[in-house]
Amino acid sequence: MAKNLIIVESPTKAKTITKYLGRGYTVMASVGHIKDLPTSKLGVDLEHDFEPQYVTIKGKSKVLAEIKKKAEEADKIFLAPDPDREGEAIAWHLEQELLGKSKKKKKDGKIFRVLFNEITESAIKRALQSPGEIDMKRVNAQQARRVLDRIVGYQGSQLLWNKVRRGLSMGRVQSVAMRLICEREAEREAFRTEEYWSIIALLAGTNPPAFEAKLHSINGEEASIENAEQAGRIVGEIQGKAFVVQSIERREKKRNPVAPFYRNGCEVSWPYDRLYGRC
Repeated sequence: MAKNLIIVESPTKAKTITKYLGRGYTVMASVGHIKDLPTSKLGVDLEHDFEPQYVTIKGKSKVLAEIKKKAEEADKIFLAPDPDREGEAIAWHLEQELLGKSKKKKKDGKIFRVLFNEITESAIKRALQSPGEIDMKRVNAQQARRVLDRIVGYQGSQLLWNKVRRGLSMGRVQSVAMRLICEREAEREAFRTEEYWSIIALLAGTNPPAFEAKLHSINGEEASIENAEQAGRIVGEIQGKAFVVQSIERREKKRNPVAPFYRNGCEVSWPYDRLYGRC
């Protein structure tokens, strides 16, 4: 009887597939990634096309050794990690480890890539009947994301450890948020307070009610009142004089709801949450 080895990511998935296929198939789990960039250094060769330098993940040596042992006994090897970029990268790393320095196994048609889009008996058997090869476009997409994460975040994370708290990370997404925060902080520090005054008159026409009118311009120029002395002088000039409505403009005005309350980092909807103490 032919010996076939199937490698998936999840141990639970491996047990389920074993029940579906029975004898003739050995199903093993890689338990996620087996290789990654090193944790103790950058792990990306910046001088040679950003070549990643992969190492076996700590604690995965035993799993990898067991997979290699079973692979030597198998007639066919089916790499079946999840059908996404991460799964494709896992399959590629497994293939590299199983091939070693020789490409003979691949040429002999021993290693295949299969995609399980659902864990049912019919779907698994159908996928095994039409195996394919690893999609290097997906692998390269995953590598680009991982290398970019490392280049952007490796030194930035160390900065966070020193300045904020150890264990925080700054990847390609967090670094953008960090830049936004830094830019806003720079704007806040560059802000200089300037004194300004507004003049509002309470006017009453022939028909009630009275209404407020704010000083907008003086002699056709926008009003800019920098201190109390200027404000007092303007008030003195216009006090007691007649006011005339020159034009009326009607338009629709958009009003946004009041911003929610926050307490201890929790959004509070008034009055329900405050009454019932959800936060």
